[in-house]
Amino acid sequence: MKTVTKLFATTLTALAILTTSNLKAQTMDSTEPMTAGSGMAFKIGVGVNGGLFPDKSEMDYGYGADVKLQYDLSPFVAVTASGGYTRLKWKGSPLKFEFIPLLGGVRVFPIERMYLATELGSGLAIKDGANMNFIYTGGLGYEWKNGLDLGVKYEGYVNNSASDLYFMKTGQFNLRLAYNFKL
Repeated sequence: MKTVTKLFATTLTALAILTTSNLKAQTMDSTEPMTAGSGMAFKIGVGVNGGLFPDKSEMDYGYGADVKLQYDLSPFVAVTASGGYTRLKWKGSPLKFEFIPLLGGVRVFPIERMYLATELGSGLAIKDGANMNFIYTGGLGYEWKNGLDLGVKYEGYVNNSASDLYFMKTGQFNLRLAYNFKL
C-alpha cells in the first residue's frame, strides 16, 4: 500500500509541475466572464467500459457504466467526479462482485484534447457483507470536438479483509468509451 501511495504522490507532483510551467500572469482588461472557449467549462459524460485482469488475478473480467462530471479549470487541467456501476467476474466461478464506484480525479491535457488522468475513490458494494475500500486509476485518453471520449486506464482495487467476498489487491486494464455533453 505504501508503494501505491508513493507512486500516486509522485504522479500528482509531476502533473502539478508540468501544468504550472506554462502559467502566465493575467491582466483584467474586461469584465466579461470567461467562456467555454477560454478553458472554463462544465461537461457531463456518459460512458461504458470493459476490462481484463492480469493472469495472476483471481478475477477474469469486468464491465460497467458511469456518469462523469468534468470541470475544466483551464485548457490544460480539469477536475472530475464520477459514479456508476461495475461488475467483476471471478475466474472459473459463477461468483460476481458488483459495486458502485465513486471517484474524484484530475485530467491534465499536455497536448490539445489528449489527456492524462488519475482518480481515487471508493466502491460501495451492492451485496450485503461485501466491502470495497479503495479504488485507484491512472490512464490516458482523447476527447474529440464532437464529444466522443475514448480512454484506457489501469483500475486497481484494494479490498477490505472483513468482506464476505474478500479478494486481495487486484486490478484491471480498462477501455472506456463515452460521450461528453457541455453544460
